[in-house]
Amino acid sequence: MSALWSPYDPVMDTEASPLTPFGPDLWLVDGDRIRMLGIPFDTRMTVARLPDGGLWLHSPVAPTPDRVAAVQSLGPVRHIVAPNKFHNLFVAPWFEQAPDALRWGEPALIARRPDLGLTPLEGEAPGAWGGAIAQTRFEGSNVLPELVFLHRPSRALIVTDILQSHDPARESAFWRGLKHLNGILAPDCGAPRDWRLTVRDKDAARASVEAILAWDFDRVVLSHGICVPEGGKAVFERAFDWLRR
Repeated sequence: MSALWSPYDPVMDTEASPLTPFGPDLWLVDGDRIRMLGIPFDTRMTVARLPDGGLWLHSPVAPTPDRVAAVQSLGPVRHIVAPNKFHNLFVAPWFEQAPDALRWGEPALIARRPDLGLTPLEGEAPGAWGGAIAQTRFEGSNVLPELVFLHRPSRALIVTDILQSHDPARESAFWRGLKHLNGILAPDCGAPRDWRLTVRDKDAARASVEAILAWDFDRVVLSHGICVPEGGKAVFERAFDWLRR
């Protein structure tokens, strides 16, 4: 097993998009289409510019020359964030592109990949982020806890795997059907039903939902699927109604 092991099996997509603005000081970078356990996923990196001009990268995608040049045109990369234990495939390659950047990760990933040299993100967001980004850990899953972020200037919630909305136009009939059954095919935007089965501590998960709903956000950035440009708080609340049953 190599040092860059990941459950993702990359499938290269030569039509990856460049930077897309998604609010003040916030951009999206669409990555390659990958497979996890044979299931195809579109991927996305989020780039935020902090008050000091440095960049904050969430869930890095493959650092192709075009993507690196586009990101660097916005400013120096100062923070690289791996938000859960599955989103680590391209973390180390971005470290090579930005060797001075601070490296942050979700604690379960750090336990799994100590070789990445990540600093754990727990409690309040680091002061180095200039107050522009808030964070919380979505608790309750015994398999996949996840760090969730709020980019305050753009009022954008940033999630990774706990909320998805896959584009039907990108899927075959087979995968459209399967993703519809899993509750993650657009226009639906939901918590994957297979992930829900791993949420054993519903009290902790409900507390996480309430903490997130207390934030001031309207947009939602998804790592997998179609992002929500407005009305995101209602979408998020509806996606987690199952916790109230």
